[in-house]
Amino acid sequence: MQINAARLWQSLMDMAQVGATEFGGSSRLALSDEDIAGRALLLQWARDLGFSIGYDAVGNLFIRREGSQDLAPIVMGSHLDTQPKGGRFDGIYGVLAGFEVLRTLHEHNIVHLHPIEVAVWTNEEGSRFAPAMMGSAAFIGKIGLRDVLATTDKHGISVGQELQRHQQQGDLALGRPFSAYYEAHIEQGPILEANQCEIGVVTGGQGILWLNAKTIGTAAHAGTTPMHMRHDSMTDPRQYRGQQIPLNS
Repeated sequence: MQINAARLWQSLMDMAQVGATEFGGSSRLALSDEDIAGRALLLQWARDLGFSIGYDAVGNLFIRREGSQDLAPIVMGSHLDTQPKGGRFDGIYGVLAGFEVLRTLHEHNIVHLHPIEVAVWTNEEGSRFAPAMMGSAAFIGKIGLRDVLATTDKHGISVGQELQRHQQQGDLALGRPFSAYYEAHIEQGPILEANQCEIGVVTGGQGILWLNAKTIGTAAHAGTTPMHMRHDSMTDPRQYRGQQIPLNS
């Protein structure tokens, strides 16, 4: 049994038209009208096939095909939100490839033990609301629900406000157990292509550390202040804990 590759490709192209940009990409910032329109397109396809739909408190969306037993689900997914000038495949492929699996199982009337779900994580990119990977981090308890809902964009609009406006919250439990989780992703570098490989397995990922730093220095004109008279932040050893150390020390 194989998935319908032509149908998957068409789904990707249809989704790319939601928030389409001038040069062939897509712009669907998290919880924007465009992001919700992308979700609505996916939900239309899901409802047409009779799949069930659920949300959790941070707006993570789950599309489910029931199994024959009441077991923890096998989950596939990624995200539909993009960067302001995003591509057609980053994240979107993981969602729609997973959804194509559900479509294929449905059309072949396959009975499986575990329920199978497709996850659409909220604000994975972090372009509108910081930090990135917010929905998935809240799901596993790395970020508190209250903090997520209170997070605002540059216009002062909060995640909670947008979730309510778009009716994207539900009663699925955060952190509920999965039997397994899979995420297909387009490679964003040249390694597979350079090695003529069609697919690879990720063994590590980029780590991001956010810090708030306070530095101490003395303001001066960069073009006219001689170097020996400057007290540049982070580079001048004569500054320590806000106290100026005498130049002859």
